[in-house]
Formats: sequence, C-alpha cells, structure tokens
Amino acid sequence: MIEQKIPVDPADVMELYGVNNSNIQFLGHLFPHLRLIARGTDLRVIGEEEQLEQFAGFFARLQQYYHKYGKLGTDDLLRLWESESPAGEGAQLESDVILFGREGKAIRARTPNQLRMMQEVERNDMIFSIGPAGTGKTYTAVALAVKALKNKEVKRIILTRPAVEAGESLGFLPGDMRDKLDPYLQPLYDALRDMLPPQRLLSYMEDKTIEIAPLAFMRGRTLDHAYVILDEAQNATATQLKMFLTRMGENAKFFITGDLTQIDLPRHQHSGLWQATQILRNVPGISIIFMEASDIVRHRLVTSIVHAYEAQEALDEEQRRQQRTDADDQQLISCDVID
Repeated sequence: MIEQKIPVDPADVMELYGVNNSNIQFLGHLFPHLRLIARGTDLRVIGEEEQLEQFAGFFARLQQYYHKYGKLGTDDLLRLWESESPAGEGAQLESDVILFGREGKAIRARTPNQLRMMQEVERNDMIFSIGPAGTGKTYTAVALAVKALKNKEVKRIILTRPAVEAGESLGFLPGDMRDKLDPYLQPLYDALRDMLPPQRLLSYMEDKTIEIAPLAFMRGRTLDHAYVILDEAQNATATQLKMFLTRMGENAKFFITGDLTQIDLPRHQHSGLWQATQILRNVPGISIIFMEASDIVRHRLVTSIVHAYEAQEALDEEQRRQQRTDADDQQLISCDVID
C-alpha cells in the first residue's frame, strides 16, 4: 500500500471537498479500493500505485472543472466520471460564453457590442468601451479579466475608478482608507462576486491577485502581467487619463470604460475621456467601441429612460442654437440702426 498527498488550494477546499466532505465520500464510492482522508489542504490517498495514478488524474480533472465552471457537486462528479471529456457536457461551448461564474452560471456576451468586446480584446491590448448606463461595459470587462486570470494569461487583475461623488456630497466617511473608498468601488465588487466563489475572491483580494484601488493610487506604477480596468473613466481629467494610460507594462491588457453623458466632475474640470478617444483613435493596438442604447441589458425601462434623456438633450441643444442665432440677428439689427 502506498500513501500519496494531493495538495489543494486553501481557497478551493470547501468546494472541492463538498459540504461535510460529501464530494470526498462520493469519490470513495467511485474508488472503493482507495482510502481517502481529507484534512486541511492535503488530501491523503492510500492504495495501490495504479489506482493512485488513476485517482490523481481524475482529481486533476475535477480541479480543472471547478476552476472553469465555479461549481462542483456530486452530479458534476458523476458526469465527469461517465464522460471522456475533461469538461463534461460543457466541452462544446457557445462562442458567446465568456466564462462560467459562481455555481456554474454562464456569463455571456448578450449584445453585438459585448461580443465585439470579446473579439477586440483578443486582437488589441487597449480597449475603450464607451456608452450609456446598463450596456454591460464594466461587467463584460471584469468577466474578460477573470477569464484571463483563470487561464493564467495574466498574473493579476487591477480595477480602478476615480473617487468622484455622483452629484452629492457623502460627507465624512468613517473607517480606514479601504472603508472610505469602498462606496465608490462597489460596482466592481458586485461583478466579481458573480464570477468567483466567496472564499477564492477573498483569497485573491488578500494576496493582491485582485486589487481594487482609486485612480490616484496608480501614479508612478508600472503594471506588468496584469489585466487593468479603469471604470467610470468619464470622471478622469485629461491629466489623470494620460497618467493611467502610460502605466501600461509588459503583457498587460488595459480596458477603459465610461459614459460621456454622466460626468460628475466639478464644473471647472473637464473629462479627458473624449479627448483620449480622439487622440488615440488611429493608434494601432487600441480599439474604441461605442456602445448604444440597443446594448442595454438592464430593466426595459432603462432603455426608455436613456432615449428620453437623449431626446431632451437634443431639444435643449436646439433651443441653445436658436438662442444663439436670435442673439446674432439682434446684434446685426443693432449695427444696422447705428449705421
């Protein structure tokens, strides 16, 4: 009899072993001639050499399955056992699936422009995604980042936003620096929680594999082997945006998302997002995607709200144009009277 220890990532222990070691017990039925002892991060397996090798190969497939789909129950174990494919019934994936999130939820590109984001990130290292609220800009970018991390294409994910209040003053916020910044970064946390199990997300946050920080903290850094997302980029000034874009290091992907209709900067400051798209639009390796109201994937009323505001803004602009025309005509009349 031989004993072999199979190391298990601490962040994966709960899901791989199952509730009350239910997955280990099920594996015991599949491998009745082996003795399995699950303690901490080492799975001890005792048995004959040939069966140990078979078990080690199967357990490696389980780990791959869990990392890909974010779930592992006894039904998944049975399906993998009966299937010759490492990914079970999900081996043939649709082209619009970005990754599988928590509990195996398929996270897909749901609109043509979201699908274009998937395609462009394969061809370019810097992507601008600009459009109205609800078009999935941030969510899709975070999903692509998590996919790249799972596939070991990058070593870390860095998510950043300008710490700008949306039209109201929050006043004094208690707590340390992270507590003060969390309200601004909550949408990023929400997306990550959809895509990673809680324990793994906590582990990634603790060892800085996933880092969430305000834009001001990016100054002076070089971001290598990373997938970096700047969210709410419309609230970055031209100086801030240039600073951020020049942080790009080796083997890095940069995603910049924003909505030019929701700028929360003080009146004396101007957004640098539109300027950046104009300056960089012909630079090779940079893709600029403009999302549309048809890409909105929130409640159907969000689309109606966006259209209503666009119509009002067009009306306001027409009124301002007419006022300028009337003022010019009045000035010409005054000049004629003087002459």
